[in-house]
Amino acid sequence: MSNIPPNTHAPAGPLVAVLVYDGLCTFEFAIAAEIFALPRPEMGASWYRFAPCPVSDGPMKALGGLTVTAPDASADGLERADLIIIPGWPSRGAPGELIAALNSAHARGARLASICSGAFLLAAAGLLNGKRAATHWRYAQALQDAYPGIEVDARVLYAEADRIYTSAGSAAGIDLMLHIIRQDFGAEAANTVARRLVIPAHRNGGQAQFIERPVPARPGGRLAPLMDAVRQAPDRPWTQDGMAREASMSLRTFARRFRALTGEAPGRWVTGVRVEAALTLLETTRLPMEDVARQAGFGSAALMRLHLRRRAGLSPAEYRQRFARSGAADAGAP
Repeated sequence: MSNIPPNTHAPAGPLVAVLVYDGLCTFEFAIAAEIFALPRPEMGASWYRFAPCPVSDGPMKALGGLTVTAPDASADGLERADLIIIPGWPSRGAPGELIAALNSAHARGARLASICSGAFLLAAAGLLNGKRAATHWRYAQALQDAYPGIEVDARVLYAEADRIYTSAGSAAGIDLMLHIIRQDFGAEAANTVARRLVIPAHRNGGQAQFIERPVPARPGGRLAPLMDAVRQAPDRPWTQDGMAREASMSLRTFARRFRALTGEAPGRWVTGVRVEAALTLLETTRLPMEDVARQAGFGSAALMRLHLRRRAGLSPAEYRQRFARSGAADAGAP
């Protein structure tokens, strides 16, 4: 039972429409409902509105033996929605009316986001042609085979192109929804929602979906302290040779064990740590770009700009303008 107080001011912000269909993926739908439908009075009247949109008439089955219905008034939500979410999809096919509605919504400027297998519906609608897209790693090859015009990336948590968002396995949908909140309302709002959900506030979309071995075989192994050291001092000149020496491993053994633990090569992982450090500094300080780059470990603002565009899709200046928290510390402030 929720103890959250009711929102006495009905929100008037972007309308989020979420598909409801026979065979509904319950967890994926719950992600969208938890993030966008839950009353959040602290966000004010500009927060999201929520509308479940039935794909067919009558009660529909959902995973887990549930039966769901959606209000009749929500049936036209796709025509009015600012954001349409597809919480999974049970097959590769889709009703022609639904495909037409999704294309019409995108043509008028709406954003579309899929969670997990929901990418198949976007693909069937032709909305992913020529784009990079994410889905659960188990479905990635099937999606690529069925729709060769899509660049399917099985490595990432989520991807974005031309107002189309796709995410990997179920929990990655949470990361994508928080990413959308960051775009719409800024980092502080996304952090607030994440705190309510008791999850990390930001996982970059380029982060690997899964790792071969989630924890070291031996508790207290040599890699965990090394990774903590990198996070604490990203400005140090971390090279693969130097990291291997600190871990007291041969270069070959270090590279193999590091990839098994993180799912990434050491250099790519270090770059990701530096990107996250730069994003935090851009959000929380007004330091000059060169100082941000130096503290994050990039050495120059030009190199930082290159990596932020690759990982976050924005330049440092654009990211700061969009996500800087109110009251960020001035340059040189303690």
